[in-house]
Amino acid sequence: MRCVRALTTLIALAVAASGCSLAGGGDDGAAAAAAEVVLVTHESFVLPDELQAAFEQQSGLDLVVRSAGDAGTLTNKLVLTTDDPTGDVAFGVDNTFASRAVDEGVFAPVEVERPAGTDRFALPADAGDDRLVPIDNGNVCVNVDTTWFAERGIPAPTGFDDLVQPAYRDLLVSPGATTSSPGLAFLLATVAQYGDGWPAYWAALMDNGARLTEGWADAYQVDFTQGGGEGDRPIVVSYDSSPAFTIAEDGTSTTEALLETCFTQVEYAGVLAGAANPAGGRELVQFLLSPEVQAALPDAMYVFPVVEATPLPTDWASFAQQPTAPLEVTPAEISAHREAWLQEWSDVTTR
Repeated sequence: MRCVRALTTLIALAVAASGCSLAGGGDDGAAAAAAEVVLVTHESFVLPDELQAAFEQQSGLDLVVRSAGDAGTLTNKLVLTTDDPTGDVAFGVDNTFASRAVDEGVFAPVEVERPAGTDRFALPADAGDDRLVPIDNGNVCVNVDTTWFAERGIPAPTGFDDLVQPAYRDLLVSPGATTSSPGLAFLLATVAQYGDGWPAYWAALMDNGARLTEGWADAYQVDFTQGGGEGDRPIVVSYDSSPAFTIAEDGTSTTEALLETCFTQVEYAGVLAGAANPAGGRELVQFLLSPEVQAALPDAMYVFPVVEATPLPTDWASFAQQPTAPLEVTPAEISAHREAWLQEWSDVTTR
């Protein structure tokens, strides 16, 4: 997934401010590497304190977390440090960026026990399935503030085509595709919906007053009318789980995800090639698939677990509805066209 959506704060341990290499320093460096496992992740990663403590007790390793940016920024940094990785495990590379990381040799093969249900989120065998293990999933969808539209007597939009109509001028906000993984997912949804006509659709969106932000947090928490601030946009690109977090006093949700606009995101974990502690890295990847971690994902990071039969919070059963037929772009298509699509998107949205 992708976003600033933390309900608890993960405490990073013993990271030197100077950023010195964990693999260096002779015997002392080797001992340090053996005593800890370093997780490189995006800024939205959250693991409840009690689960971090459980992993450290079970493994005998200190868990060190280094985070920066969203999935796109994370992937870029991993690629730039392929020859000198800054950790042992990476979490948060998603299906929109996975091919780039795999093609650049960022990850090493890893064997873990994959519980039931994970296979449907796995990458194709020739696209990194032996290197990236699915951990969570969610769908990027257009969300609407249903109360805003009801109060004004305006029908809420129901799909892509509505968003370019004059009735919805200046009402949409979306994270940008070049700076945000949900923004890229939304771009891919329009590619799947309109094929070669997606640039024309984006031109129409911009002509209809669509606002672009750097990331999901700015779009949802600041500009969206049901976010955390004084937003003025009642239509936002967010997630299918978002309505479960906008529950009114009467027990109904004040927002709705438009399930025909959704594109599935899957977040993966993998052991980095050249890791100082690959054995510890494998143990951490396996831990992320444990029942305890999978059950914590919805409240901690607003995402769905990948392991079958994992219990969900009560509100999710009613309000976090997932699409039955999400829009799709294959990993091969993303790999072949991602950079060209992003360049064309930038050209269209900055005219």
